[in-house]
Amino acid sequence: MSAAPTATAMAITLLGGVGLFLVGMTMLTDGLKMAAGRALERILAAWTRTRLHGLITGVLLTALLQSSTAMTVAAIGFVNAGLLTFSSALWVVFGSNLGSSVTGWLVAWIGFKMKIDAFALPFVGVGMALKLTGEGTRRGGLGTALAGFGVMFLGIDILKNGFSGTTTALPALGNDLPGLAMAVGVGLLLTIVLQASSATLTLVLTAVAGGMMSVQVGAAMVIGANVGTTLTGILAAIGATSNARRLAAAHVFFNVVTAIVAMAMLSPLLWLIHTVGVWATGSGDVVTQLVIFHTAFNALGVLLMWPLSGPLVRWLLARFGQADEDVGRPRYLDRNVAAVPGLALQALRRELARMGHLALALASDAARLNPQALPWAPAPPQSDARLARQLGTVEHLQLAIGQFVSELSRRPMPQDVARQLPELLRIATHFDTLARVMHHVGVQGSHTPRPAPAAAPAAPLLLLPGALQHMLLPASPPEAAAPDHATGADTTSSPSADIVACVVPVFTSALAFFTVADPQSENQAQTGTWLASEARDAFEDSYQAAKAALLHAGAGGAVDVNAVYDWLARLSDLRRAVEQGFKAAQRLATLPDLPPLPSTEGAPKPPPQDTAAHQ
Repeated sequence: MSAAPTATAMAITLLGGVGLFLVGMTMLTDGLKMAAGRALERILAAWTRTRLHGLITGVLLTALLQSSTAMTVAAIGFVNAGLLTFSSALWVVFGSNLGSSVTGWLVAWIGFKMKIDAFALPFVGVGMALKLTGEGTRRGGLGTALAGFGVMFLGIDILKNGFSGTTTALPALGNDLPGLAMAVGVGLLLTIVLQASSATLTLVLTAVAGGMMSVQVGAAMVIGANVGTTLTGILAAIGATSNARRLAAAHVFFNVVTAIVAMAMLSPLLWLIHTVGVWATGSGDVVTQLVIFHTAFNALGVLLMWPLSGPLVRWLLARFGQADEDVGRPRYLDRNVAAVPGLALQALRRELARMGHLALALASDAARLNPQALPWAPAPPQSDARLARQLGTVEHLQLAIGQFVSELSRRPMPQDVARQLPELLRIATHFDTLARVMHHVGVQGSHTPRPAPAAAPAAPLLLLPGALQHMLLPASPPEAAAPDHATGADTTSSPSADIVACVVPVFTSALAFFTVADPQSENQAQTGTWLASEARDAFEDSYQAAKAALLHAGAGGAVDVNAVYDWLARLSDLRRAVEQGFKAAQRLATLPDLPPLPSTEGAPKPPPQDTAAHQ
């Protein structure tokens, strides 16, 4: 008979077994995410529309991923990316808690009733063969998942062998209230350290099977593990959107309430499970009892949340509302959703469209600071500061998009995802350049003196051939000009009203282009590219006509040549911005269509964007 293991040998066995289990679970999770691709997106869209569907989806996906922690973090990422609404994700998270019991059943059915190496090694061999022959494809992802499944059970085998034949290697915990409370704390700490409640559950099951702790103590540790799994969700929600933080708070509420109820019913629930087990099978298998207890108290938590979910959702929707006021924070990008390449690409596309929307909002505000009609309206107060904030927001989003693409490119991904990444970076560059150029144009417009209303023509000049003759008429001599005491405008330093009238059509057509080229506009998906092309052609016609008129006026001495140069430079910048916006619209049109965003009915409205006041 072999000697009982020493404490050192026991610690080595524990570390190795838990480490192998975690490696296998990570491979299984990452491989399934890689293999799922857009199928996961379709599942989320189709199977989270009601709370029952969301609950079932959470159970099934957690059963596949073998980690409720990973599923909770993924759900927070999906909410951040706009792929799930808060209400839908809430029941996915509740379902993930119930789905975590599948790990216990696998351990009880396979880990203790089969020869594990004969079961697990074929999975490792076949899985690695698929991975090596399909690196970067779904087949490779499936191979990684299969290999991880086998490695996970090899870790369980090491834990089972390490715990067998000893009853003294672990400190004893009593079945009284202090002992059970300490067991809850141990389970909580173990889950925080291991970052997986499934690992803690497996550890407890093997320890109970080896006789190292009682069923009561094991049940208390499992309750603590359920509470400990919330920490990862809390960490994932730090710096995330309001809905993601609401989801993390709901997860904490669910697990804490379930833990309190389970501790209050611990003894009668275990007695009932033992009695029914003995009656049904004729034996009281402690591992099966513990697995049934884990499933029962999570199911009890779901039943408790069913009537409470409505008030809970309303209460949470009224909280965490101020964080989204920072429009410079990425709304869809999230490090958690980056683990699923297909979903990460959707999140990236949505954030890019949002960046384009903000860039074009800046461009529209900058165009409004330039002449849109006569008389030319004065610039609103703080217009320069507002433009600077808008530009800072766009630049911050471009940086975040670049960092997200860099992180995503370091992960294995399908080829269709990899091909889109350079194109998305190029589109982000177009939007950033547009914003920078229009910021300069807007600042120029806000600082250009307005011509006095008395000096303005009765109607804006149309850039037709007759307009050139009007532009070539001699301007009033500067001596005749006088300050306008009513408006404060000084006509001696103001641009010619004829020049302003000449450039009005250019800025109005630019504003029309920026409006229709917005990637978040309602008609963008159907006719946005065609409308952008029409608006860009109209802008080009007005630009060429204004340029010819200004050059003729300058050459004929009708206006100051330096003023002509200044306005031509501004119009050239405006034209460059329109070209950048048109290139971005064209490139966006070549990308595959995005699925529609989930309904946000019942959610709080987003805060208003930081755009200039329009007059």
